[in-house]
Amino acid sequence: ESYKSSCSLEHGSRTVQHDFNLQLMAKRAISLEDNITFSMNTRALRRRLHHGDVDGKMHEHVETSGLDSLSEPLLGDQDYSDNNQRVCTVEDIWNDERKKEQLHWTFLLSQLITQWAQWLANIVLGSGALIGRLLPFPSAMQNSQGNGMHIPYLSPLQVERLSNLQQRLEVPFDGSRMEHQDALKQLWRLAYPERELPSLKSELWKEMGWQGSDPSTDFRGGGFVSLENLIFFALKYPESFQRLLHKRDGNRAEWEYPFAVAGINISFMLTQMLDLQSGRPTSLAGIRFLDLLKEDELAFDNLYCVAFQMIDAQWLAKRASYMEFNDVLKSTRAQLERELALEDISSVEDLPAYNLLRQ
Repeated sequence: ESYKSSCSLEHGSRTVQHDFNLQLMAKRAISLEDNITFSMNTRALRRRLHHGDVDGKMHEHVETSGLDSLSEPLLGDQDYSDNNQRVCTVEDIWNDERKKEQLHWTFLLSQLITQWAQWLANIVLGSGALIGRLLPFPSAMQNSQGNGMHIPYLSPLQVERLSNLQQRLEVPFDGSRMEHQDALKQLWRLAYPERELPSLKSELWKEMGWQGSDPSTDFRGGGFVSLENLIFFALKYPESFQRLLHKRDGNRAEWEYPFAVAGINISFMLTQMLDLQSGRPTSLAGIRFLDLLKEDELAFDNLYCVAFQMIDAQWLAKRASYMEFNDVLKSTRAQLERELALEDISSVEDLPAYNLLRQ
């Protein structure tokens, strides 16, 4: 009977030990599952989308960090042989749980700090932009067509010359003013020095490229400055002026562009391209023009002559006709903008197209 009692106690002890081992293995399995889940969650939180700056495509990468490496091995680096198996107590399991929880909160805290820092940086940058708009500085940064542009400080001489030019641009042509009538007469004498001066309303004006018998009706948005530009062209570059007026170069189209009206369109195009109707130019071409104005008070008039010569060169290259004049004007503007953007351009004479002119 004593032997039976001893066997019964031993059997009960083994049963209890077996039950405890089963519970311990179940907890280890739960702990392992939690560890895997936490590792997957941290990987999900660490995913970032990266945009390629070369092909414009979106590429997805998984960033790894020390946090991922802590839980990455999982089953891979553990040896579960009988010789190396570590005895795990309930206290060890609780310690592991606390460590995982600390890591989880540390990760969340780091994410929160990163977002807060980015938010603070946006506020600082936004405040700086607001201050830059409210306070006048000698120079400022401004975006133009998606690009950052540096607006330089203008010397008193540049400010004066820009102001004088803008005042010229504001003067409309007025056929009733004597000085405007005299300017038209001067243009005729320069264009046709050996011919008799016609009246201010005559069919003969059409030979110069005016649309009607009264040139004053063609100025419209060009203003008086466009007439001044034509006179300057005839005085400064008489050979080029005469060759363009009489269409002496190249194989001409049956329907040619009208010389005088083309000149008015060029004046208007330059005013728009150089952003001269605003207080201070902000376009790239306008800012570069300010450098030219610093060296030459008549930079606008000289640039006009270059543009006119470029128009004719484009016209011949494209073998254009009357209905294609606007396309030629646009391509000329684009070419002129490219030349103004070149380095080491400090005067109109530095432009490559200036070599087309003949004095």
